[in-house]
Amino acid sequence: MSKPVVLIAEELSPATVAALGPDFEIRNCDGANREELLAAIVDVDAILVRSATQVDAEALAAAKNLKVVARAGVGLDNVDVKAATQAGVMVVNAPTSNIVSAAELAVALLLASARHIAPANAALKQGQWKRSKYTGVELTEKVVGVVGLGRIGVLVAQRLSAFGVQLIAYDPYVQPARAAQLGIRMVPLDELLAESDFITIHLPKTPETVGLIGEEALTKVKPSVRIINAARGGIVDETALANAIREGRVAGAGIDVFAKEPCTDSPLFELEQVVVTPHLGASTDEAQEKAGIAVAKSVRLALAGELVPDAVNVQGGVLAPIVKPYLPLAEKLGRIAASLTDTPVTRVDVEVYGAVTAEDVRVLELSALKGAFQSLIEDPVSYVNAPLLAKERGVETGLSTSPDSTDHRSMIRVVVSTTTGSRVSVAGTVAGSKDIEKLVEVDGVELEITLADHLAIFRYHDRPGVVGVVGQLLGEAHLNIDSMQVGRDSDGQHALIALTVDQSIPAATAEKIASEIGAHLGRKVDLD
Repeated sequence: MSKPVVLIAEELSPATVAALGPDFEIRNCDGANREELLAAIVDVDAILVRSATQVDAEALAAAKNLKVVARAGVGLDNVDVKAATQAGVMVVNAPTSNIVSAAELAVALLLASARHIAPANAALKQGQWKRSKYTGVELTEKVVGVVGLGRIGVLVAQRLSAFGVQLIAYDPYVQPARAAQLGIRMVPLDELLAESDFITIHLPKTPETVGLIGEEALTKVKPSVRIINAARGGIVDETALANAIREGRVAGAGIDVFAKEPCTDSPLFELEQVVVTPHLGASTDEAQEKAGIAVAKSVRLALAGELVPDAVNVQGGVLAPIVKPYLPLAEKLGRIAASLTDTPVTRVDVEVYGAVTAEDVRVLELSALKGAFQSLIEDPVSYVNAPLLAKERGVETGLSTSPDSTDHRSMIRVVVSTTTGSRVSVAGTVAGSKDIEKLVEVDGVELEITLADHLAIFRYHDRPGVVGVVGQLLGEAHLNIDSMQVGRDSDGQHALIALTVDQSIPAATAEKIASEIGAHLGRKVDLD
């Protein structure tokens, strides 16, 4: 069997290839060369890029086998996430790879601006000794306004606190109590603009944040303020900032990012009060290695069909340790429930009980949906396209949780509803230190059987001798029963057999068993 093909479209650290391991065919191309990219992407399973490669709708359409786009960095401006999602292609990035490097650069730009490092350096190298011209300001006791108190904003604030500054911040999504623990006072944006001696930007680029620090905002600041942007280009209006500096309404700036990149011509470049860098936030050896290793691991997970915590177009996110073993269980329960139906599915409900509900379990709904569609359609099903398949087919989903679980520490039940109004439900749990997956209920009938790759479920009117018939017919088919469990309805009139075998049961054998025992439900289910 041929190996999956991974295309590396830009220069990445050697550690990236090492992290991919020997299980893939590695190819390389110049992703910035459009013609070369479109030719190279046709038959690959994954592509790894940085910022120069445009993975847009055209590239996605050309990539017939593509399953994952991996951006070795944080930003995704060069990846059409919407088009990728519609194509069933997972998009992953490395959201924490450069946070330390970005925070350190923001501090460096702030210090460089405060002490005129760049123009003093340039002047001295030209033979000019200008000590008095480049007199700067101290940070001690100054007010630093942090716009955006996410991971990078917090790192910047922590580092600047060592300089003895007063920290204030604006972020509508951060609770004041949390900020207070960090020694930061939350304020409205207008108050931050008015009070700050330094303003450092750490927001994502969204329609709401583009131009946030523009002409109007710059009328509210101190003339001594210095503005730092090492987040995303466009949040600070470059023309408005340049005008404010020329007019003496802003003292200086440190800018690493620009509205259009690469940027080699900006009004800010004309000003000695501005220190600029060519988007170096993630440009450290450590950040590049972290990013490459992170996305390489994500590619391995994605091509193995597993959930990827850093996938940006898949609901779920980082899994709590207690949730992880329930993820494959939910998928298997979805497959089993959908396999037990004869009519089109209209809804998939996931019920989660017990200790696991103390964590975010939304991903279990997605996993069960993925499993259900693997039983319903022939096309490949992934965590990315399962919600799209459901939407296209009018299949609704639901998730409910309860901290109470009578017989198990935690349990998942998947309920599938059909067009005829019928419902099928299966429940399972994981047990022991090895997280052994167990089927514990089918249509309200309690049982306990360890899940295996091959199983069968038969429901019938209870009568003696059925177990013997099932065993005989499986024996005639040369199939060994690994385990078997028999359960009864509460009224005692109907019984259910669940069994696992060492290989797939032939369809003819399953049908013969169902016929011989008069089963009104008889299915073989293969989970491998």
